[in-house]
Amino acid sequence: MSAEAGPASGGADERVRRVRLPADRRTPAAARALVRTMLLEARLPELLNEALLLTTELTTNAVEHARTELDIEVDTDRNGLTVTVTDFASGPVDELIVGVRNTTSDITEVAARGRGLLLVDHFSSRWGTTYLPTGKGVWFRLDRPGPGGSARPSAGPLRVAEPERTGDGTPSAAAMSDLMQITPDAYADEPLPEFAIALLTRVAEMVGAAGGTVRLDRGDGLGTQVFARYGRPPREGNELLRVPLAVHRPYAGELELDAAPSAYARPLAVLAAERLSLHLENDRLRRADVRRSTWLTFLAEASELLAQSLDVELTMALVPQLVVPRLGQWCAVHTTDEWGRLRLAASSHADEAMLPQLHRILQETGPDSIQSRLREASRNAAQVPLGGPMEGFAVPLIARGQRLGTLAVGRHQRHRHDPDEVSVLEDVARRAALAIENARIHAERRRVAQTLQQSLLPPVLPVVEGIGFAAEYVPTGDDAEVGGDFYDVLPLPDGRWLVVVGDVSGKGVQAAAVTGLVRDVIRVLVGDGKPLPEVLGRLNETLVERGGGRYCTLALAAVAPGAGDQLDVSLHLAGHDRPVLLHGGGGATFVGAGGTALGLLDSITTPTAELTLKPGDALIFYTDGVTERRRGRELFGTDRLRESAAPLAGYSADVVAARLRAATIAFSVEPPRDDIAILVLRNDTP
Repeated sequence: MSAEAGPASGGADERVRRVRLPADRRTPAAARALVRTMLLEARLPELLNEALLLTTELTTNAVEHARTELDIEVDTDRNGLTVTVTDFASGPVDELIVGVRNTTSDITEVAARGRGLLLVDHFSSRWGTTYLPTGKGVWFRLDRPGPGGSARPSAGPLRVAEPERTGDGTPSAAAMSDLMQITPDAYADEPLPEFAIALLTRVAEMVGAAGGTVRLDRGDGLGTQVFARYGRPPREGNELLRVPLAVHRPYAGELELDAAPSAYARPLAVLAAERLSLHLENDRLRRADVRRSTWLTFLAEASELLAQSLDVELTMALVPQLVVPRLGQWCAVHTTDEWGRLRLAASSHADEAMLPQLHRILQETGPDSIQSRLREASRNAAQVPLGGPMEGFAVPLIARGQRLGTLAVGRHQRHRHDPDEVSVLEDVARRAALAIENARIHAERRRVAQTLQQSLLPPVLPVVEGIGFAAEYVPTGDDAEVGGDFYDVLPLPDGRWLVVVGDVSGKGVQAAAVTGLVRDVIRVLVGDGKPLPEVLGRLNETLVERGGGRYCTLALAAVAPGAGDQLDVSLHLAGHDRPVLLHGGGGATFVGAGGTALGLLDSITTPTAELTLKPGDALIFYTDGVTERRRGRELFGTDRLRESAAPLAGYSADVVAARLRAATIAFSVEPPRDDIAILVLRNDTP
């Protein structure tokens, strides 16, 4: 409730209108339109300026602070009008004040409950606040000057031109209304500088200032800049009116007026500074939001780039390129060895000519050196500042609890890192450490896979007089996976040579284990002199029992010198592709008969084919990685293999194997999806 019963009004000519408006930036305009209509209907145009100014202030304050719907009540009678603005915000009951007519001409002597109520107190005949169960309200009363009304001076009837100040020197209601209605252009690219200039110009004209300046530092390293200027620069010795802008870090600034001291100059300057500060704060928040969105995009792109590389050296070289110059003047990545010693892995500088100096400083030792600070960052797993001459800071590289090294970043040329940049750099360090660790794990897997793969293949093929052996092997595109393709050439107890080419289903460690099992079983059985059909039968039993559901296709060829210069070949196929017989005189055909793959059935069939290789003839074995090499939906296929082999008649085994490997790889630009194994057996008898 109010300390008074309420604004006194009444009479036969009384008109009352109530309207509810939303909490919207257009609400003050709608409220002004209502007040203007009521005043014109009541024939009170002389109160229009003051009424519109005070209505604007109360509705704007309610929209900005209460953020609820508003009830606007306009009550007019023959002596004046009363306007009540009520919001529906919940909160504690404020101490209620009723303002009586202000008679002083000094605007600084009025009661102040915010800048809006300062104006209400100054221009209204009476005003007050009320409390209702549903919310709080503020009302003001404007009386018609002259008999029947208050003796307050009015701004006079509505005119096209209104003086800036009244007869006693205080700003007029029209001038205050114009000042409060200056707003930024919502459609301009950079609305705030124009808004600041307009606001500064208006205030300077109202207080009679010879000049004025708004200075702003956005904390972007450029220092304090002139944001808006009016009139001439201040003369030396003039006392200036300075009002700081109420903005938050990193923003800072002030409004400066070259004006003679007066009772109303500072309040008006403060009012203008507060209006400008509100919009600058919105600008700061908007820029901060855009900046954070930009950093999130940067981190997402950096993560994608780091995740694409599984090479340790390439990953570490990529990190400084991501950091410089966006996050610092220079960047250095150090890694630790097994003894905890730091090693420079990659570095970058915005000025490439400074790289030698950077490397020299990074190599310096001593208690105050960068090396010492980097060791401290790695040892304590915490951020450490770096002193001159290469000022900056270092953060540790930690992934999965392992200390991998440090990331050192130099400060910007013009300013230090702000908190957002420090947070982004710490995030980059975490992502870089994880990428480096993943690359190391992949490198270790690749090394293990290569070692295991090499153990499944013979280091060299034997050199036999009159018989040429050559092989080509291409692992799958994922070099961290072990394939199931293998080949071998080993002597038999009866003096013959056994050629083995096989393919175990699947990839990985399990496939490699089965491949090793197959090779070992074959070597043991043929070493005991078992016939090849029996070898295949026992191998099938072994895979059924211990193969873990994997199967194997196999081609065995026992080679021995025959009549004259010929080679006799006994060929056994267990589900494997038929080899190509390349005739020395030209032409190529498939030979042999397919049998049953090993490890699928309890009993198998492995037909035997007896072949004779004349001098210059060659027998080409291969795995399905050759025939199933894919280019889109098209396969390399057996026909293309035969056509590729036919022109190679007369070439050595090494050339035939190398040419077929090249033809297979060149068929598609994609890396191989399966292992490629080619083995060539040739009759090299002159």
